[in-house]
Amino acid sequence: MGVAMAVGAVLLVYWLAAAAYGPEPFARAQAHFAAWYGRLALFGLTFSLFFHMANGIRHLVWDAGFGFELPTVRTGGIVVVVVALGMTMLTWIVAYAQVGAS
Repeated sequence: MGVAMAVGAVLLVYWLAAAAYGPEPFARAQAHFAAWYGRLALFGLTFSLFFHMANGIRHLVWDAGFGFELPTVRTGGIVVVVVALGMTMLTWIVAYAQVGAS
């Protein structure tokens, strides 16, 4: 997931640099992000960010001394993935609803 977040940071810098260089480079960047492969990359980045957040909360629970039993560790891993997928889907649904509302 760290690699996905690093790639996402590079994509963010590309997008910001394109905006700084003017309307034509920004339009090209927007076209890439609007294409199927750009949306797939952004979806993956969104999942990566939520996975990192959920797993960080899991580690906080471990730091408190809880959840070290093997069944709990397995269940926690599944919960992290489900929460990350749910938050990713919710984010994209809300984002598309906002775009459609404009």
